[in-house]
Amino acid sequence: MIVLLPPSETKRTGGDGPALRMDALSSPALGPLRTELADELVGLATDRTASRRALGISASQDAEIDRNAALHTAPTMPAIHRYTGVLYDALDIDSLRGAAAARARSRLAVASALFGLLRADDLIPAYRLSATSRLPDRPTLTARWRPVLEPVLSEIAEHDLVVDLRSGSYAALGRVPGAVTVEVVTEHADGRRTVVSHFNKAHKGRLARVLVSSRSEPRDAAAVAALARRAGMRVERKGDHLTVVVPA
Repeated sequence: MIVLLPPSETKRTGGDGPALRMDALSSPALGPLRTELADELVGLATDRTASRRALGISASQDAEIDRNAALHTAPTMPAIHRYTGVLYDALDIDSLRGAAAARARSRLAVASALFGLLRADDLIPAYRLSATSRLPDRPTLTARWRPVLEPVLSEIAEHDLVVDLRSGSYAALGRVPGAVTVEVVTEHADGRRTVVSHFNKAHKGRLARVLVSSRSEPRDAAAVAALARRAGMRVERKGDHLTVVVPA
């Protein structure tokens, strides 16, 4: 099983790993586009106004542009530690030990607008690029990634069940055939349901932790739902789609 996470806008700074080596990352078929995008970001960083426009940031976030300028020379750290935020706090991979930690690192993958797909231990620098970013005079990232990313995801799905926790913009970069998809909804006292917004990532992070640390190796959506229920989550299944229901 592979649990495919969304990335986060916020990323830890620094690291103690060597400078970025594209040829050392997993899924080497993605290397050419990774290199192309990284070079474009480094070049774009020389024009702060254009960078802000492309990345959707303000002048107060110019440190993000500096990160992109240093992509080829900055220190790295494992991807699973680089990304931060609500989902990664709920996942809390650092608290796992022994076999559970090893299982988690082998099962986790992270979507990325810059790298396409990363495994937990891929060494990457801090950067800024979102799925909705639009680099000047270039096609959308969806148009660029889909032709190269989808074959890689399809090959993974041939061998492993994929639980896809990505948000819509990242899921659009490359579809996964047969993946288990997940949404989180709030159920109100009157039975009305609404899509969870703020806490959506926390519940997905909790689900990811349950799945990646379990000794079980689920082979279908029903088995994924069963694992989540044993962990105390309320989960409904319709085909390959799971709905996590949380009280208002």
